[in-house]
Amino acid sequence: MRIQLFGWTIALKSDQLTHDKSGKNRGDRVAWDLAHQEALSIVAPRSEIRKIKLEATQRLLGDTIALSERAWQEPCRLPGWTRAHVATHLARSADAFVRSIDSVLTGRRAPMYDSDEDRDLALERGSERSGLDLQIDLDTSAGNLSERFDVLDSVPGRLTIEFSPGCFLRSDLLPLARLYEVVIHHVDLDCGFDVTQINPVTARWLLEWTVLSYQAPYGMAVRLVSDSGFTAVIGASNSETVITGPDAVLLGWLTGRLNAAEALDLPAQPQLA
Repeated sequence: MRIQLFGWTIALKSDQLTHDKSGKNRGDRVAWDLAHQEALSIVAPRSEIRKIKLEATQRLLGDTIALSERAWQEPCRLPGWTRAHVATHLARSADAFVRSIDSVLTGRRAPMYDSDEDRDLALERGSERSGLDLQIDLDTSAGNLSERFDVLDSVPGRLTIEFSPGCFLRSDLLPLARLYEVVIHHVDLDCGFDVTQINPVTARWLLEWTVLSYQAPYGMAVRLVSDSGFTAVIGASNSETVITGPDAVLLGWLTGRLNAAEALDLPAQPQLA
């Protein structure tokens, strides 16, 4: 079945949902499991995700407003980055989400970023700003994105957006993708918020999101078994390593965000993701 929306031809099949202005099937470019996406959109409703995202954003802004100028330029948990780098990344990421949403609303396809070089340059220049400028940028960019999400609510959730090259994401999962950015990078800021402090419902959503988008290193094979009942196998190998625990701990392990004490009894964490 095909429908027309904002000048785009939307091809709907049981195993895929892609958009292509020519009307041709572009299923070869779908790299993420769309059946998994549909299931995730049911257990993580857009309206609830947006409420939690707003709360997470306000919590982050409440912590960053207390940072001194010196603290902004100190290293964070991400190698080679300062807290100012993380704040700039979060702000520019919000802008990229806006751009992606606009591409769907206007019917003009556009990448989230012009190029890797432009993104990296903006990150470096942005990290040199004052704490006040960083705080204003975080707040303003988050507000602009929230307004775009209001508009996106009128778009069918099954419509997909090219979230990264070759990877199409249901539009109703974009707030979840942003929630991941806000929560995980709040941890990265290293200003008092830890991955194990994520509430259980949010941790479950973010764990499922991470499993959906995770690219397992060669030779990695892990079976995650959560206390909440969620299980997933990541990677492929002749033998699996089974890791059990609360959703927040599994999320922290998979993204490399557990501190040394939290990861003491677990296998070596993957690299930061």
